[in-house]
Amino acid sequence: MTIEEIIPYLPHLQAVLNTLAAVLLARGYYFIRNKDRNAHQRCMVAALLVSTVFMISYLTYHAEVGYTPFTGQGIIRPFYFTLLASHVILAAIIVPLVLTTAYFAIRGNFNKHPRIARWTLPLWFYVSVSGVIIYILGFHVYTPEVAL
Repeated sequence: MTIEEIIPYLPHLQAVLNTLAAVLLARGYYFIRNKDRNAHQRCMVAALLVSTVFMISYLTYHAEVGYTPFTGQGIIRPFYFTLLASHVILAAIIVPLVLTTAYFAIRGNFNKHPRIARWTLPLWFYVSVSGVIIYILGFHVYTPEVAL
């Protein structure tokens, strides 16, 4: 299978990966609140790996396809673009936050790790969930004009 044949499926894969990341983040939070550090660690490492695969897929897709215009009209447009703007800005911010949070955990610095994780987790969760909403709106509710 060539990259050209795979490209149309990448947005769907990205939605699955974002959903999986959100589930892993929620489970990781549940485990740390219940003092199960090992299960928390497994979930958070898995969320990091899933999000890394997402980012590779996302960059590959947009390098090949470029910009896909949003076809929704009316009141949905300001809602969509507000959601998209917040998603993009926070997605850029979340990368160094996730890496810093993971770094503190790997180094065993459990003084700094939870302090930054309190910011990282909800932002990462928001980026994952908003990515799925953007996908649903842009590929299912308001389908692109160009068939991918």
